[in-house]
Amino acid sequence: MFGRVSRRYFSTASPQPWLFVGLGNPGDKYKGTRHNVGFELIDAFAKAVGIPMDTVHCKAIFGKGFVNSVPVFLAKPQTYMNLSGEASGPLAAYYKLPLNRVIVFHDDMNLPCGVLRLHHKGGHGCHNGLKSVIYHFRGNTEFPRLRIGIGRPPGQMDPKAFLLQKFNASARERIDAALGEGVDALKQVLYKGLTECARCFNTDQKYKHIRLQTMPT
Repeated sequence: MFGRVSRRYFSTASPQPWLFVGLGNPGDKYKGTRHNVGFELIDAFAKAVGIPMDTVHCKAIFGKGFVNSVPVFLAKPQTYMNLSGEASGPLAAYYKLPLNRVIVFHDDMNLPCGVLRLHHKGGHGCHNGLKSVIYHFRGNTEFPRLRIGIGRPPGQMDPKAFLLQKFNASARERIDAALGEGVDALKQVLYKGLTECARCFNTDQKYKHIRLQTMPT
C-alpha cells in the first residue's frame, strides 16, 4: 500500500524526488520489441541501483528507493502504450511532483538505433504514448524525456509493424549498449542535475549519431 506514510516519507526527503517513467506495452508478447525500450531502460536502471519493481501503483509496475540520498520512483505503465498517461499523470499528482522532476523514457524512430537524447521538454512527435502523457499532464509539454533511437522501418514497411518487431542481432547489440549509457546518464542526472548532464550527454550522443547513422541495422 502507498498511503500517507509512504508519501510523507518521500516528500520530506532532501533533495526532491525524481519520477522515471518508461513507456511500453505489458505482457510477454511485447518483450524485446522496439516499442518497449522504455520499459527496458527502467528495468536496467532498477537493476543497476537495486530498486525492486515489485508493486502495482496507479496502473503501473512500480518501485521506489534511494540512489545515494536521492529518492527515486520508477514506473512502467501497464495500460498499453496509447494510454500511458493514465499511469504517469496520477503518479506525478500523487507525489505532488513538478513536471521538471519527471523523466519519460520512450522509443524514437527519428534517431538511429542506439542513439539517445536527453531533453528538458518537447512535443509528442506523433508518439502515441507521449500524446497520452501530455494529455494527462493537462497539456503541459515541459517535462524531460529520454529518447531512445530505434531507427526507421526499412523500405515501405508499416511503422506500426516495425515498432512491434523484435530487434535483430546487430540492433540488439546497439540497444543493449545504449541502455547502459542511459543508466549512466540517469545516475548523473541524480548527482549533477538535468541541465549539466544533458549538455555533456547530448554532445557525446551527437558524435555517436554521426558514426551510426549510415550503418545498417
